[in-house]
Amino acid sequence: MALFTTSGTLHAQDRKALKIGVSVGSGEQIWEVVKRAAARDGLAVEVVVFNDYQLPNAALAAGDLDANAFQHQPFLDNQNKSRGFDIVPVGLTITAPLGFYSRKIKSIDALPDGASVGIQNDPSNGNRALLLLQEAKLITLKPEAVKNNNATPLDVVSNPKKLKLVPLDAAQLPRSLDDLTIASINNDYAEKAGLTLAKDAVIKESPKGPYANIIAVRRADKDKPWAQQLVKAYHSPEVKNFIETKFSGALVPAF
Repeated sequence: MALFTTSGTLHAQDRKALKIGVSVGSGEQIWEVVKRAAARDGLAVEVVVFNDYQLPNAALAAGDLDANAFQHQPFLDNQNKSRGFDIVPVGLTITAPLGFYSRKIKSIDALPDGASVGIQNDPSNGNRALLLLQEAKLITLKPEAVKNNNATPLDVVSNPKKLKLVPLDAAQLPRSLDDLTIASINNDYAEKAGLTLAKDAVIKESPKGPYANIIAVRRADKDKPWAQQLVKAYHSPEVKNFIETKFSGALVPAF
């Protein structure tokens, strides 16, 4: 069963009305600006908001969306492989540096032995969280897992502080902060929970990492004129200025 209904005009070769799936939080705010830029090119953009990372690609693959903009390439690669989607990127959007947050400590130097550490349970973001823990010199991972970007808790070969890694759904991590010592939380969920990377994160990912987010479409649509118009709208000066002024480094334009 389709998640959303679409009008016949959305299936026309030269479509002018588009449904775009985004994640809750900052994505919604940015796409309000993109909508205005797209309107100048004759594109009417409807934003469909999701609060679960597992849904936007399924909706896109099913034809209920024309594009989505919530994920980085490693996440898409994993979804294409594990779920049989044929979804491709058409343009870059933002980089959202990952952070570890806590309600119990103010600095990572205060992390106690045996601390409970929440990480995402999806392969790409879980790998990303583990790499950030390794960068902070809290764990060591198997070199092969680091090279292949597929680390899991089973790939931890050194854990001197005997940290207890707790994989949870990404949306559950902010709600679990009271039960965990620290938790890896994606930017959109952190923002919804009232957390900011600059002020609240005890570990921060470099904004120049490999996790730039993308606009993605079905492969059959990647060369359609509307896809490039959509990317052009996102890459407009007003969108870039909005990201840089609104988010103060918590989100960084990747274009």
